Amino acid sequence: MFDNSAKWYDALYSFKDYRQESDDIIAVLKQEHPGPKSVLDVVSVLDVVSVLDVASVLDVACGTAEHARYLSEWYRVDGLDLNQEFIAIAAEKNPRGQYFTGDMTDFNLDRTYDIVLCLFSSIGYVRTLENVVKALKCFKNHLNRDGIIVVEPWFTPDGWIPDGRVHMITGTTDEGKICRMNVSLPPQGRITVLNFHYLVGTRDGVKYITERHELGLFTVDEMKQAFNQAGLSVHYDPAGLTGRGLYVARAN
Repeated sequence: MFDNSAKWYDALYSFKDYRQESDDIIAVLKQEHPGPKSVLDVVSVLDVVSVLDVASVLDVACGTAEHARYLSEWYRVDGLDLNQEFIAIAAEKNPRGQYFTGDMTDFNLDRTYDIVLCLFSSIGYVRTLENVVKALKCFKNHLNRDGIIVVEPWFTPDGWIPDGRVHMITGTTDEGKICRMNVSLPPQGRITVLNFHYLVGTRDGVKYITERHELGLFTVDEMKQAFNQAGLSVHYDPAGLTGRGLYVARAN
């Protein structure tokens, strides 16, 4: 996953409005877990209030920490991702946070948080409902009392449209240009297969690389059952941040 394209990730997703998404996430968090002052407000108080008094967030599958760039204005944000190159980029962007390399279905950071996030459909990469439950149990194990878990899902089986449409996004950095293409194909059982084809152009020439991404397709009822199996009560917003829905959960 993104092993061949990590350093180009931000350029490819430059179209994504992380500021607006982060504002929307913050609105959800303030409603579901009210209380924190802005980090910027806290650190401006003359040695009276510690930044430790600000609510803490673990961003699971944090990627390059573009959400954390904005969330860290309100929260103490740490991150976890499977991709080591993402973690290096994330740590540079958000030096106040701590970043860890790990699998969301099996990690132990020996610390807990007020809020655990898993955004941008990253939960789909666990592929099976059994692994969804494992991931949610890990999230719960890292949750403070009265904390919340927020998960943005991948598509449901009915929501994925295998219409053969060709998708293309491009990006530019100081090093060169990249183009990514893929086709919306029928799922393989309950697995969405995204075969990404890249052309990467630098001063050294043009290189062709590929990546195969597999994401599980789960119904809303299946996801709710997975939360319940993990010992969590959950409610579901069908619109969510980007139209894919949003789950907000608490420990039972």
